[in-house]
Amino acid sequence: MLGTLEGGRLTLEEIHRFPNIPIKEGNSIYWNVPSLFSGIKDGLKKAAGRNIEIKSLSCDSWGLDCVLFDENDELMEPVFHYRDPRTTEGVNRVFERLPWKEVFAETGIQFIPINALYHLAMETPERLNAAKLIITIGDAFNYFLCGVPRSEISMASTTQLYNPTTKSWSAKVLEAIDLSPDKFPELVEPGTKLATIKADVAEETGLANVDVVASCTHDTGSAVAAVPASGDNWAYLSSGTWSLMGVELDEPLVNDQCRELNFTNEIGYGNTVRLLKNIIGLWLVQECRRNWAAEGTEYDYGQITAMASAAEPFRSLINPDDDRFLAPSSMVEAIANYCRETDQLVPETPGQFIRCCLESLALLYRRTAQRVEKLTQVKIDRLHIVGGGSKNELLNQFTANAIGIEVITGPTEATALGNILVQAITAGEINSLESGRKIIADSFDVKTFAPTDTDAWIAAYARFGNLIGE
Repeated sequence: MLGTLEGGRLTLEEIHRFPNIPIKEGNSIYWNVPSLFSGIKDGLKKAAGRNIEIKSLSCDSWGLDCVLFDENDELMEPVFHYRDPRTTEGVNRVFERLPWKEVFAETGIQFIPINALYHLAMETPERLNAAKLIITIGDAFNYFLCGVPRSEISMASTTQLYNPTTKSWSAKVLEAIDLSPDKFPELVEPGTKLATIKADVAEETGLANVDVVASCTHDTGSAVAAVPASGDNWAYLSSGTWSLMGVELDEPLVNDQCRELNFTNEIGYGNTVRLLKNIIGLWLVQECRRNWAAEGTEYDYGQITAMASAAEPFRSLINPDDDRFLAPSSMVEAIANYCRETDQLVPETPGQFIRCCLESLALLYRRTAQRVEKLTQVKIDRLHIVGGGSKNELLNQFTANAIGIEVITGPTEATALGNILVQAITAGEINSLESGRKIIADSFDVKTFAPTDTDAWIAAYARFGNLIGE
């Protein structure tokens, strides 16, 4: 993605897009890191072909996963995918040595079995002994580009290995999995200039003398940096495969209530804290589409959203937080089974399945917003939805209806914009995050959704509460 700042406006252009196809081997799932880096270099070649001045570049990625390098700085494969099922046993191994309360007190990160901590607990002693360096995945790509290994704290904070109070790797947590902090790179803040692009990468791509910056390496950290908000009492929802919903704080909130409600303290630009809940998102819809495509019927998102809009309201509801929806062999079957087990009508048509997913997500967003308010003692006045999911207008409207507040959507490419925004601040082109957010607000259209059908959604929320045992 090419970002250009000119005349107080920021524009964004897609230069190159390439697939990210995990490798499946038996029950295991890996990332194809060499293929991803090849795709990045192809994009850099296209950028170089523009013959324009490019000041800097930075990679961001999903959180959690780690990459191991040996003493020769060679990539150690496989690079495990966060959905790999080995983490179930990893959780048991960690908690045998360090109880959950102590893990949370050290890290402020919610319990979710896909965290890097539980993956590393499953690495063999041989692999860990051979690893000279363990680096988070987005930072690994910056390392490939410039040869300087650093862990940027927005990404490090997702791993459940980082202490947001001491602002360092947690020796106590690492000791529980027999790892030394020495295996991990130096921590740096978002917006740190690392080095210029390596000579061999410059020669291969034609892109020379460009600074590599550790922006907010975690994609949600970048997305939240790009939220076009001002003032107080707003919350954000980064909507995509995952939904990440929360507020921006000045200090981490690490207490019993936060642990019991299973919220997380991730770091954002300027050492802000993203108090948020990481919950399942449009993965539900994506997997339903994949199931139907495997059966020979492909629907685009417009088609299934239109069918969902026409379907009967509140016919069936699910709890998206139920573990069965994390990585089922068939999402359609998992939803149907949940409805049978809870004595509801089972969805029969694609429209009914998708409406069930979207209504249930909106109700879960209401529950999450209420819990944010309980933790912070601050009433949320408006919700900013950014990311790819912000294009789903039906879900946006459902969310406004469910929570009962104004919902403002856009920009869609918030992650790329936030990454570029931090680079621009580093380059001295923008003087603050607040100024950058105003530039984004002035540069991109947003849409506002006001609540409707409030009584029906209040009744549906009561039914949802019964489903989830509240």
